[in-house]
Amino acid sequence: MNNKDFWDSVNAVIAEGFTPEGLQKLDEYAEQFVTGRLVYQRFSPAEQHGCAAGGPAHVVASLLAGAENQTDRSTSPDVGGFQRELQRGKKQAEIIEKWAKAVGCWTDDVSNALQNVLGAKIAEGGEATVYDLGATLVKSIGLDYFVQPILALDRITLHNTYFPETTLYVLGFGKANGEFKIIVEQPFIKGTHVPDIEISTFAQNMGFKQINPKNWTYATPEIYLSDLHDENVIRSEEGNIFVVDCDIRINTPELRCGGVRELTTEVKFRK
Repeated sequence: MNNKDFWDSVNAVIAEGFTPEGLQKLDEYAEQFVTGRLVYQRFSPAEQHGCAAGGPAHVVASLLAGAENQTDRSTSPDVGGFQRELQRGKKQAEIIEKWAKAVGCWTDDVSNALQNVLGAKIAEGGEATVYDLGATLVKSIGLDYFVQPILALDRITLHNTYFPETTLYVLGFGKANGEFKIIVEQPFIKGTHVPDIEISTFAQNMGFKQINPKNWTYATPEIYLSDLHDENVIRSEEGNIFVVDCDIRINTPELRCGGVRELTTEVKFRK
């Protein structure tokens, strides 16, 4: 199977409305993704493993978002800039919603559902609402920073690649106040906040160059890393440093941080 055949197959599953046969095919593609037979060239091998660590729902949703982004069928050619991104994001979200409802991992009212099951939220930021589950946390993540689901899903992939100790595992999807949400589970790290100067040393020891200390931004030619401030980095009781939240992206030239990568959706299959 070549790249065109693969995306034609995924788009046929979407067009047919996620029939049982179509859902089985998506599960097969997800399994091939996890085992490395299906190579998603958007990611490095380590990043593809990070995507797989996010769970089956994360893998399938990433492929579905990639299918819509790859075809870009619903976006008017004369629409540019942010409006074009909004159109892409809306279509990706609609497709993921239809699939999630078909497989039973969709929640119509995320805020009420999580509060009823888990109790009161323990934190809320510009992007996520956090609930306590004891040894783990459940987060409802929005698209505020990313607009398109594919980019928010990339963020989970990259977080799991670079910070596997605090892996984000996708439980499902839903809406809160009409806005698309990704529901994830993450290990709870008990500890204290880390000062910015130590975070800077930590990031640079990982190979990241500091770009702008005012918004805690670092980068390599491959990866853009931001929002790495003291509320998002924890020192455990054992003295280890854990990143629990950040804005992490594939570093493309458009980000103007020395990035060299392309947001491709090309795939290939290993024999």
